[in-house]
Amino acid sequence: MKRKGLYFLIALALGGVGAVHAQDTAAASDSAASTMAPSYDGRWYIAPTVGGYYNDTDRNTHSRQFYYGLGVGRFISPNTSIDLFIDRTSRSRDGGGKWSNNNYGVAARYYFGEWTAWRPYLMAAVMGSNHHNAMDKGWAPAAQIGAGLSKAITDSSDFRVEAGYRYDWDDKSQPSQNGYGDWILGFSIVSRFGEPAAAPAPVAPPPPAAPDCSTLDGDHDGVNNCDDKCPNTPAGTIVGPDGCPQKVVIDLRGVNFKFDRPKKGETDISKSLAEPTSASLATLDQAVDTLNRYPNVKVMVAGYTDSKGTDAYNQKLSERRAQIVYNYLTSHGIDASRLEGPVGHGENDPIGDNSTDAGRAQNRRTELQVQQ
Repeated sequence: MKRKGLYFLIALALGGVGAVHAQDTAAASDSAASTMAPSYDGRWYIAPTVGGYYNDTDRNTHSRQFYYGLGVGRFISPNTSIDLFIDRTSRSRDGGGKWSNNNYGVAARYYFGEWTAWRPYLMAAVMGSNHHNAMDKGWAPAAQIGAGLSKAITDSSDFRVEAGYRYDWDDKSQPSQNGYGDWILGFSIVSRFGEPAAAPAPVAPPPPAAPDCSTLDGDHDGVNNCDDKCPNTPAGTIVGPDGCPQKVVIDLRGVNFKFDRPKKGETDISKSLAEPTSASLATLDQAVDTLNRYPNVKVMVAGYTDSKGTDAYNQKLSERRAQIVYNYLTSHGIDASRLEGPVGHGENDPIGDNSTDAGRAQNRRTELQVQQ
């Protein structure tokens, strides 16, 4: 039995080391991704233990008896604990007499799962075994490997049940034997010293990043703060691409009307414009483009005449000129809310000399007057 037990001990130890290494690798990866404090209790504890021994038949003793012991240890990581321990068992030899062992050693346990859950674990221990019997008294090395299950009962105590295989290299108690493999089952209550550690204070979130100036428009002029060289322009001010006030001029010079046009009821502006008509229409289209590029601009649509005719007639004619340009703008996508009027000023405010044909032609006009 002893050789098979020794081989089993070695195989189980190698398997346990592999499992622990794999779990440690995963735990390390999780730890690297977390900035929280470790979720385990690192206080020192004591662990009184009682249990049963199932002896190697080569010991020539009663096959079963109780053992008891005491461990002192602590967790060194969320999954790993280290214990120093002492335990004792006493056997009745076949044919009379006693055979006792006092064992002193160190044990490592590796736990799986969350701290407060039922946690299966693997354990390995090395120890010195001091044996006393009628044939011999002395020390021999021993090792143990096993598995168990642990559960937190309170903040300061755990329950632990554990099964293991212990190999004792005692070759003196019986001259014909050179080692023994025993099975053990133990129950422990783990009691920690002192007050539990206080929960870590919550980590304050980092302050929000300062907004990017390219996403801000402090004066609401349509130019972001990065590009705005005039950051505090009054509301409603027309600004250029640099955010500074800009005077918008919509020049309709060249858009002149034929004499006494448009007639009442006339809606086709091309028939009312002075030749060349295409040049006048191109100027009106440029005005539409300007209004589209400056969506905050509002204009007054005003019409004028030359001095030929009565004041009353010229007033109505100037109003028709303003109206036909107004209709042209709205039919090309300019919202009526951006247009004031149309209004007529008759022969007032001439820009040309009404005593000449060329001057009168200049006065037969319509203006888009920007409203600031």
